[in-house]
Amino acid sequence: MQPPFRCLFRVRFAEVDAQGIVFNSRYGEFTDLAVGEYFCAVFGVERGLDTIDTRLVKQTTQWRSPARFDDVLEARVWTIAVGTSSMTVRTEFRREGEDELLVDVETVYVAMLRDGSAKRAILEDERRRLEVSARGIEVDLAGARGRRR
Repeated sequence: MQPPFRCLFRVRFAEVDAQGIVFNSRYGEFTDLAVGEYFCAVFGVERGLDTIDTRLVKQTTQWRSPARFDDVLEARVWTIAVGTSSMTVRTEFRREGEDELLVDVETVYVAMLRDGSAKRAILEDERRRLEVSARGIEVDLAGARGRRR
């Protein structure tokens, strides 16, 4: 089986505390970034605005080990469940090239009408794409595989 979708990005100075450790609240933002890229890959678009409209309804985060300033993080993202109008996405964070799991996040989204007025059913094509989960695709936002020259 192909590896899950991966999104690489570098931890910036503004995302860490005085000890150089990533603020715990930043993982919600990191997850949003990685899942946005994931949805673009899943639905085959260049911009997230053209993907399925969703609303976050639940997010559970488990911290295991800290990330630090200037680490290149690898977010592995895949869909773990698709319901009638909701989907659950798992995001795991590791340092690039390392196996140690730093943080894992489970997020439940509900599909929404474009105007945001009500939830809607997930279409069969959307369900199929979410179940495939963009496996084997990597987005490198850290540049040049995240390595400094």
